[in-house]
Amino acid sequence: MPPDSDDPVGDPGSIKDLILEQDEAASLVRNRRLLDPDEIVDEDRIVGRNDQLTQITQYLRVTINNECPPNLFLYGPSGTGKSLIINAVCQNVVDLCSTRDIRFGVIELNCQNVGTLGTAVYELVRTVADDADVAIEIPEHGIPTKKKWRELYRLIDEHYDSVMFVLDELDLLTGRRDIDEPAYSRLLYQLTRTGSIDDLQADVAVTAISNDTKMMEDVGSRALSSFTPEDVHFSDYDANQLREILGHREDAFHHDALSEDVIPLAAAFAAQTHGDARIAIDLMRTAGTIAERDGADQVREEHVRIAQDKVVKNRVLEVTRGISTQKKLCLFATAAVARETENTAAKSTEAYRVYQYITETLDADQHYQETYVNKMKELTTYSLVKSGRKSQGPHSGSYLEFTFEENPQTIIETLREDSRLDGVADDELRTVVRSQLAN
Repeated sequence: MPPDSDDPVGDPGSIKDLILEQDEAASLVRNRRLLDPDEIVDEDRIVGRNDQLTQITQYLRVTINNECPPNLFLYGPSGTGKSLIINAVCQNVVDLCSTRDIRFGVIELNCQNVGTLGTAVYELVRTVADDADVAIEIPEHGIPTKKKWRELYRLIDEHYDSVMFVLDELDLLTGRRDIDEPAYSRLLYQLTRTGSIDDLQADVAVTAISNDTKMMEDVGSRALSSFTPEDVHFSDYDANQLREILGHREDAFHHDALSEDVIPLAAAFAAQTHGDARIAIDLMRTAGTIAERDGADQVREEHVRIAQDKVVKNRVLEVTRGISTQKKLCLFATAAVARETENTAAKSTEAYRVYQYITETLDADQHYQETYVNKMKELTTYSLVKSGRKSQGPHSGSYLEFTFEENPQTIIETLREDSRLDGVADDELRTVVRSQLAN
């Protein structure tokens, strides 16, 4: 019996033909891995970070002489090469140590979705066990965190002479809200005091990585005194550096697959927003995908401009998907105010009154202004918004202002994908905002 004409699947053979046909048509990209922002590239593709590379190699070089390296704190905006540089240096240190029969291990943990201290410790146990190719002797759940620490120490001591824990996005490991000290502070304390454990012979060092330059201010005094890291700052890439980074990945495409304005335009877009190399690379990847989908013979300026809108919305969606409802309401209200201003900025007092209107309209919990401000300050770590104090004049004091790094309208549109915001009509919201600005 022939397949139904409305059947979207149809004959399986035709699907294979379609796949092969599409694969043949998609002839612009040669190596898609080079267009993955998280791909660890060869060191000859690392550009624009000579100072940081030199600093970190100086700190870690002692490891090849079987000495313990110092703790490090790498900080700066997202996409500025922190993870790229530390991973590249550590891999080379591992290779050199292996030629000298030194058992040096690098244990990486991205803390973005870890949640609690107990989960973080078990993830470290799992990573160490995988690296050493041995079994874990404890269950993940139903045991005290203290036993997880013992298993971690056992594995380290049995399989390494020294180990570097690389804790990426560490500031996002906050843990339970009813405990004053954040989970990342307690994790740092435990890891950096391993030298005081009598039966642990291996050396332990920690590299903490954060987009939040003020993360160390919330580290407890005990952890701070035992961590005492060497600081390495990563600043935004400028347009020239981003152009050079993209130029070193141009061979991801076939010869002549890129028009001459693609790399400068992608670099300029990324430089205008965050100086974020991840965004620049993602822009070029998305532009290539769009060009292939359209059957174009070359990636051109119009593909980059379409990619810009898509990449921004995807990034905002990625950030806002994981934040609490209250943070969404605070961000929504503040973006609504910034949307109506010339400099895409919002005074905290005006934005808070709009937040009050939104929470009343949705019958949602409403917090005091101090809580609203704190939640907005927490959102600055996601590189969507910046905060700063502005002067109203010599006799009028100052005010707190939030400035958006993305188009506020894009943030509003993305947040509206949460159906809980359906009760806020856009026309009425604009009227409320304009009334506040007029007053």
